[in-house]
Amino acid sequence: MSDLSQHLPLLGPRDMDAPLAWRQGRPISARQFLADTQALAPRLPAGGPAINVCSDRYAFIVGLAAAMLRGQPSLLPPDARPDTLERVGAGRLQAYVLGDGEGAAVQVPPTAQAPAAAGTEVPLLPADGHALSLLTSGSTGVPQPHAKSWRVLTGDVQAAVPRLCSLLGRPSLAGLTLVSTVPVQHSYGLESTALLAMLGGAAFDAGRPFYPADIVAALESVPRPRALVTTPFHLKTLLQSGVAIPPVELLLSATAPLSPQLAAQAEAATGGMLIEIYGSTETGQVASRRPTASEIWENFGAITVRAERVEDEAERLVPERYVFEGDFLPAPTPMADVLELLDAQRFRLFGRANDLIHVAGRRSSLGHLNYHLNSIPGVQDGAIWIPDEVADGVVRPVAFVVAPELSAADVIARLRERVEAVFVPRRVVHVTALPREGTGKLTVRALREFALAQMAQAARTARMAQASPPAAAALPLPPEAAAPAPAASAPDAHEIRWTVPLDHPSFAGHFPGQPLLPGALLLAQVLEAALGVPALAARLGPSPTLAAAKFLAPVRPGARLRLVLQPEAGYTRALRFDLWCAAPDDAQGTAEVQAVSGRWLAGDA
Repeated sequence: MSDLSQHLPLLGPRDMDAPLAWRQGRPISARQFLADTQALAPRLPAGGPAINVCSDRYAFIVGLAAAMLRGQPSLLPPDARPDTLERVGAGRLQAYVLGDGEGAAVQVPPTAQAPAAAGTEVPLLPADGHALSLLTSGSTGVPQPHAKSWRVLTGDVQAAVPRLCSLLGRPSLAGLTLVSTVPVQHSYGLESTALLAMLGGAAFDAGRPFYPADIVAALESVPRPRALVTTPFHLKTLLQSGVAIPPVELLLSATAPLSPQLAAQAEAATGGMLIEIYGSTETGQVASRRPTASEIWENFGAITVRAERVEDEAERLVPERYVFEGDFLPAPTPMADVLELLDAQRFRLFGRANDLIHVAGRRSSLGHLNYHLNSIPGVQDGAIWIPDEVADGVVRPVAFVVAPELSAADVIARLRERVEAVFVPRRVVHVTALPREGTGKLTVRALREFALAQMAQAARTARMAQASPPAAAALPLPPEAAAPAPAASAPDAHEIRWTVPLDHPSFAGHFPGQPLLPGALLLAQVLEAALGVPALAARLGPSPTLAAAKFLAPVRPGARLRLVLQPEAGYTRALRFDLWCAAPDDAQGTAEVQAVSGRWLAGDA
């Protein structure tokens, strides 16, 4: 018999014939899960690790468990784009992609591929072996791994389950079904769906609905009691859609602060209790609160938090960091947040240490400002950005909002009622969408690129409006560019080529002696080219938003241009573009350089 201190079961205590998962309203038992896992494990390549990109939550846990049975860790990338998978696999010669869609080296088959045997034993796994690594993008764009053992993952769930049971007034989570809008490769999505079912006794819906109608359909397809695992962004979108939401017993929210107003609205619309989860990729989930009842966070189980003095205070905006400890955490782990400790297990959250800002001698946090911006009625989504440039020694925040029914003056007036005057943005930019990740997160890097692109586009548009009419006019693409062809690099990409006229009217003003095509005109022609492809036009909708643009090389008279349009996978319907140019005498483009790259987001009327 294996030593249970060194091994832990793949599944927690549960009825093996009760549902572990639901797919399109059909239950999948824990016994069937073990059969599917044991059937897949021998088919996996030797070596590993497995890069698990399964979008179906049940296929994901089958692949995860099969890899662990083979002694292989799983890598969970932030997305499944080819360039991300290439970076994740770099230096790992035996790594392979495990998925449920096209392009995966190993396909996880649909359920019920193997008969479920009676009396199936739950396998034991090495408690301290490398079970999986969560990968976050990092500031460099290179995915950073956070390794987890099965002991850490099991302890994380065991710490959270008693709190959830107490809140629900239930002896266990048996019978509770989790429907989630969060990808399972994300730390919160993994813990609050897959692991809460496998180790905590609940069940989960295999899909990942995003649009409000899909969320409602997923909830209606599973029995009560049920829980919705989501984010503030997804929850706000659902509530603003106006669709009738089926009753739920529990709402879980994480990844960003949630306003008490939104929490109260969600509880009223669903009849359930809304609980916020606090944690990080490094620690897992460590605390919770019910925002309609209290602003105080309370740690799970025996997890404690303490303040630790920072030695090099000159490098930081705050003199302390806050360290979490617990039986299942391999080491004391600091958080990148500013807290007010009430005792070792309770605290208030003020925001991230790296989002503290100083304006005119006053201090606040971006989290605090975004909280109030998104609390304004009529603001569907919003974010405050602090520009890199400082005018007259004082930084001036800029607000980007999705608020079609509010003017900039309305937004500023409402903010003045909520925050100190020095933090009220002087400028409000209306956009159709913000470049959020699948979890609803808006990273610092993505917001900065988005903001710079929006500001540059606005400045160029203003300059062109002041120029002479011929220079300001956005010329249509030349006839040779009107027939896009699929690019050889990807089946769903489109490639368009054309030559810049030597006498293009914009050269008259940009610039004497050094003519170049204005960036705004290049972006306009990229969008025109995309909208000329019916499939891409349908994808982008009537009012696309420029999410990012990088100008890497000038485009001169007579340059030969090659545009590659690549639709992104996922619900955002984003479109990436790369524009390459070659000298006029380089007919084959053998010495191309990248002129512009960027991303358009879909925008519906």
